[in-house]
Amino acid sequence: MTDYLDLLRSTSAYSGGNAAFVEELYENYLKDPQSIPDDWRKEFEGLPNQAHTDTAHEPIRQRFLHLVNEKRSATITTDENLSPGAAEQQASVLRYINGFRMRGHQNADLDPLKLRDPVYVPDLDLAYHKLEKIDQNTIYNTGSLFAPERLPLRDIIELVKKSYCGSVGTEYGHITSTKQKRWIQERIEQRHLFQQFSNKQKIWLLTLLTAAEGIEKYLHNRYVGQKRFSLEGGETLIPLLDDLIQHCGSNGINEVVIGMAHRGRINVLTNILGKPPQDIFDEFEGRVTVDPVRLSGDVKYHMGFSTDIDTDSGIVHVALGFNPSHLEIINPVIEGSVRARQRRRGDHDGSRVLPVLIHGDSAFAGQGVVMETLNLSQTRGYTTGGTVHIIVNNQVGFTTSNPMDTRSTLYCTDVAKMVQAPIFHVNGDDPEAVVYVTRLALEFRMRFRKDVVIDVICYRRLGHNEADEPAVTQPEMYKKIRNRPTIRTLYADKLVQESVISPQQARDLVNNYRESLEQGIVVARPVTCALRHPYEVRWKPFKGIEWDHPMDTRLSSERLDLLAEQLLHVPGGFELHPRVEKIWTERKRMASGDQFIDWGFAENMAYASLLTEGVPVRLSGQDSGRGTFFHRHAVLHNQIDGEPLIPLQHLTRDQADFVVIDSLLSEEAVLGFEYGYATAEPNCLTIWEAQFGDFANGAQVVIDQFITSGGEKWGLLCGLVMFLPHGYEGQGAEHSSARPERFLRLCANHNIQVCVPSSASQIFHLLRRQMLRPYRHPLVVMTPKSLLRHRLATSPKQELLEGGFKNVIDEIDDIDPKRVKRLIMCSGKVFYELLETRRSRGLEDVAIIRLEQLYPFPQKDFDKIVARYKNAKMFIWCQEEPQNQGAWDQIKHRFYPIISKSRQLNYVGRSSAAAPSVGYRSVHVEQQETLIDEALSGRINPRMNYRNQDYQ
Repeated sequence: MTDYLDLLRSTSAYSGGNAAFVEELYENYLKDPQSIPDDWRKEFEGLPNQAHTDTAHEPIRQRFLHLVNEKRSATITTDENLSPGAAEQQASVLRYINGFRMRGHQNADLDPLKLRDPVYVPDLDLAYHKLEKIDQNTIYNTGSLFAPERLPLRDIIELVKKSYCGSVGTEYGHITSTKQKRWIQERIEQRHLFQQFSNKQKIWLLTLLTAAEGIEKYLHNRYVGQKRFSLEGGETLIPLLDDLIQHCGSNGINEVVIGMAHRGRINVLTNILGKPPQDIFDEFEGRVTVDPVRLSGDVKYHMGFSTDIDTDSGIVHVALGFNPSHLEIINPVIEGSVRARQRRRGDHDGSRVLPVLIHGDSAFAGQGVVMETLNLSQTRGYTTGGTVHIIVNNQVGFTTSNPMDTRSTLYCTDVAKMVQAPIFHVNGDDPEAVVYVTRLALEFRMRFRKDVVIDVICYRRLGHNEADEPAVTQPEMYKKIRNRPTIRTLYADKLVQESVISPQQARDLVNNYRESLEQGIVVARPVTCALRHPYEVRWKPFKGIEWDHPMDTRLSSERLDLLAEQLLHVPGGFELHPRVEKIWTERKRMASGDQFIDWGFAENMAYASLLTEGVPVRLSGQDSGRGTFFHRHAVLHNQIDGEPLIPLQHLTRDQADFVVIDSLLSEEAVLGFEYGYATAEPNCLTIWEAQFGDFANGAQVVIDQFITSGGEKWGLLCGLVMFLPHGYEGQGAEHSSARPERFLRLCANHNIQVCVPSSASQIFHLLRRQMLRPYRHPLVVMTPKSLLRHRLATSPKQELLEGGFKNVIDEIDDIDPKRVKRLIMCSGKVFYELLETRRSRGLEDVAIIRLEQLYPFPQKDFDKIVARYKNAKMFIWCQEEPQNQGAWDQIKHRFYPIISKSRQLNYVGRSSAAAPSVGYRSVHVEQQETLIDEALSGRINPRMNYRNQDYQ
């Protein structure tokens, strides 16, 4: 105890906040006076007698404050002990300082337009602390303030106002880490040490503001009325990004990956990434070369770009992600891309690859994917070592007339407090303050590996787009904006007044930039787009490959046996749960060939084979380690101490990485993350698994705007796999269907693959095909539920050693094709119900074939099998889903060529419905039995009958 007190006295940590410590000592003194150090015991013995009662605590507290400050002062002064009144004044000064630390941001000079009157914050008022009548020359201890230990009150007031109520408003009180808070306090309260700009740096700042303003004016005049989502009013984003990238270089960062919505994107492309202005002009004028890969292309303010930027500390690779109009959906995609790049570099702590996300104020507060992505930031499977968030806060959402209509919080940034990210609000019309905050934010991220937020409060000089009239909904705001000089003009005038630059030099910057634009030359810092680095991904081997590219996915018997042995090995002392032990015993029998292989073992064997061939595997989902349906068991848990074991990580010494993640309860952000990961890493089998297939509904925007259309819009290849459990087992509307009709509706130009594997060997070969074949398009797999342990869905060991994935599976029973009168076509679980019922009825004139790949449709394979049944007159598509759902509407045109005048095509399944499935199990069973009977008996509703003439 004595050593701790000596340490406490030797620091400047004595303050009113330590009164609690003294109170604790006092409590110990009351219990046992001999239990505390002699010097403190003497102090307590001198307290008034009333202190030993339990009735008047305030005198005791005042005395404690006096004791705290007395002991602190003892190291720097020999003044007599403070009176109780002076001690209370000292405590009030410390509370006053703390008030500015916690709430000074509410009175900071943040809004360039001064749209709202300052709010009254009692904590910042001298009168509230009863200090208004105190002589401001009185000297007080400054407590933990980063300042001399004693200062006159007026100097303390000036320091805290300058630190916390200037152009920067800092929020960090929500952070629980004292170390992080003290780090921030030091840099905010000693800002003069951290914000110092030479004349050369100031001129460069003006040059960047000139560029930011110059490109907007040039485009506005040259392409009148065309949308560009201008940055005007928020031009300080350009010097912010420039300085951030430059300091990334000095901090050892090799790559920066940026995600942003459309506002300001053209400006960033031109002035930061160095996209040639002539390329941008060509896009405005429609002079673009049609890329055979990018069949549709995209608007110019959605396009991405990558380049290499020269810094004083070396080259920094900078990539701007492609982004659809959904403002914040890019966030998890960028995080996933960064995670893949970090893994490729061996960057385990995020020190070499930095994610940067640029947001709009209303979108940051309003879009749920922002919160979901923040929630990923510190989780093991998704952390990227902290993200720098930049909010271009134009104080109005779209055309909303009152910012408070866009959120229920004081700031748009309040959602970031959930991860204890520090938040720096800064006046966008003070470019020096913006750059200072940027450096501070980057330094915080690099030191603490956490997210940090820069809220640049600015305005939008034009409307939502260049044809919009914003004054209709914000008349007062736009009166101020029209009368306000631009940011560049204000800063140029400031530098002229400081004699840093002459008026003519300021004008020359404008003219020189315009001349560069007219020549179409690069106007950013020195960049190169042709630099090759060792961590660059080569996508060329995956381009121009067709989906039916032949690929051998077989394993040799010797290799399969060795992999099985390694996979099923459990070290001594590791106790399996009895149910898992039973599964392990069965898997050993499967490996020896004594028992057919089930889905879970085949899936794990596919991973094991790929891992030992150098292919990493990343599998994430809300219950992926064990498997929602208790089938996978990629992660085992010791029943003795709970320690996990992942056998797939211990196959061989030189195997590839296997990562399995039980993700947080998110679909949109996690699927976006995995998509981003797969677009940056083509050589890893990246899988997202929904707990139930319908959970993908919560991530539909990722599916629509990235997974199914990213290739056609932006030419991006992506081998992401989606596992969507699908099948009608009477579980009601919400957990029956993975909505295959939605995916099939989005299919075109071989953009994705949709498969419904129905046996263990099929999932084995499908997963191997996805990686061994040089074809990188998303794969949507309708995985089973009840089939995971269905005896007929198992496969003999030999099927893993022979063949490959079958797009279409012919009749499996010994039925003479010449005797077949009805041919039933189906996919998934319904096949086994049809098969078992047909066998029980002894039908020999009905054949059943399975479509295992619905898209790209395997027409050649299908036609070859159907040709065997020349005498079949009735063709039936049988499905469990309602008629307006499932595959029928999206696949029936594939069957038209097989229909002739003597043949008919029929649909068998549930009638059209608004919900995917009924909720009553008894009704479900009745419907299921009816559709099975109709398909096998041929007694079909006439309305479901399609003849040749229907398609002429």
